[in-house]
Amino acid sequence: MHFEYLSVEDAIARRGLRMVVLGKVPSPWGEAAKGIFHVKGVDFAAVRLVYDDAALKSWAGQLSAPVAIYDDEPPRSGWAEILMLAERLAPQPELLPLEPNARGRAVLLAEKICGRGGLGWCRRLQLVHAGLTNAGGFASRVAGYLGGKYGYDAAAAEQHTPHVVALLGELAGILRSRRDAGEVYYLDELSAVDIYSATFMALFSPLPQEQCDMHPGLRAAFEWRDPETARALDPVLLEHRDMMYARHLQLPLSL
Repeated sequence: MHFEYLSVEDAIARRGLRMVVLGKVPSPWGEAAKGIFHVKGVDFAAVRLVYDDAALKSWAGQLSAPVAIYDDEPPRSGWAEILMLAERLAPQPELLPLEPNARGRAVLLAEKICGRGGLGWCRRLQLVHAGLTNAGGFASRVAGYLGGKYGYDAAAAEQHTPHVVALLGELAGILRSRRDAGEVYYLDELSAVDIYSATFMALFSPLPQEQCDMHPGLRAAFEWRDPETARALDPVLLEHRDMMYARHLQLPLSL
C-alpha cells in the first residue's frame, strides 16, 4: 500500500479512493483510517485539510478529517463508515469478524475507543479543559476552537478524567488477560480494534519524534497527563501499540 498527498483540485479530479486528513498531526481517527487501508493493501490519495478552501468543503461536505471519498460515492467521515468501506473494497484480510459474537465485541470495543463519548472523544475534551484552565493540554486558541467544535462544557469537564481512566483500565485489562492466554490481539485474530487501540495511544504518548514528526508544542499537549490518567496508562497499552507498528502499520508516519 502507498499513498501520496495531492492538491484539492487534483484529488477532486481523480477517481478511486481519496481521503482528507489532518496535516502534521497524528490524529488517531485519521491514522486509524490510514492503517486500515494499509493493512488491506488499498491505495489511496491523501488531501491535507485546508480550513478556508471552499472547494474542499463542497466536495467533502465538511471541514473535518478524516473523510474518505470513493469515486462519486457520498463522503464518509465516521469511523464505522470508513471501516465498512475498507471491508467492501478489500474483504481480506478481514478486520471486522463475520462471526456474530466476535463481530459484536469488535464493534463494541471500537465504539468505546473511537465513538462519541469514547476514549478519544473524552481525551480530546480533557486536553481542551486543561488548555482552557492553564493546566496543560492544548494551547488556549486550539482548545477554544476544539471545545466549540466538539461540545466542551466546563460544567461537565470533571467527568472526562474518570471516563478516560475507566476506558484505559478496561482496554488494559483485556490485553493483560489475552497476554496471559498467550495471545497478542484483542480478539482471536488481528482486527480493527487493534488498529484503533494502537493509533489512539498518540493522544497519550505519541511515537518518538523520528517516527512521528510533530511540532514540539503539539507533542507536549498530547503528552500532558493528569496524575489519574498517568496511572491508568498501563504499559501494556503502549507495548501493544509498538507491536502493531512493528508488525502491521507503517513507520515513520506520513503526516
